Amino acid sequence: MEQYKNVKVMEHPLIQHKLTLLRDKNTGVKEFRELVEELALLMGYEVTRDLTLERTEIETPMCKTESKIIAGKKLGIVPILRAGLGMVDGMLKLIPAAKVGHIGLYRDPDTLMPVEYYCKLPTDVAERDLIVLDPMLATGGSASAAITFLKDRGAKSIKLVNLIAAPEGIKAVVEAHPDVEIYVAAVDEKLNDHGYIVPGLGDAGDRLFGTK
Repeated sequence: MEQYKNVKVMEHPLIQHKLTLLRDKNTGVKEFRELVEELALLMGYEVTRDLTLERTEIETPMCKTESKIIAGKKLGIVPILRAGLGMVDGMLKLIPAAKVGHIGLYRDPDTLMPVEYYCKLPTDVAERDLIVLDPMLATGGSASAAITFLKDRGAKSIKLVNLIAAPEGIKAVVEAHPDVEIYVAAVDEKLNDHGYIVPGLGDAGDRLFGTK
């Protein structure tokens, strides 16, 4: 795959181990949901690595001391419906004060193009660092469209977090939005004729919610 400076592939052993369990077709709905949440939490450590810190004075049981806290950064989490919902709780465990917006998109089965059906965002979206969540980055159409929607509403700082990506999807997002950092746990081989990632894990939404 072509290398892009704004694409970060996370190879931590725990992430790779849980991703293997997630891919397995025998993994049931309950375990699948738990794994998606756990992966989002683990990936969140890297996604939030560049948060700005400031010094503050506290008092421990022993004495007063200076220590560090996050410098009042406003964060927002934006899952792409519906599969992105599975990653929200994992992220919120790390950054519970973040506001959550939602973008509803589906992929037209004939054109493979994204169609918007819902968008509800924090009113101060322009002032927040936004983290867009979607387990799969396949064609890149939905992710690119979601990022465009956010920019149209004033967003200036956006990161995209996916569990599995296809090279085609990464290329599409990088070309459409070169200013957006992409965090993935794995880059797979390709897309098949139906726009699914191979080897992938099937339809993430169906496996999360037990639907077909």
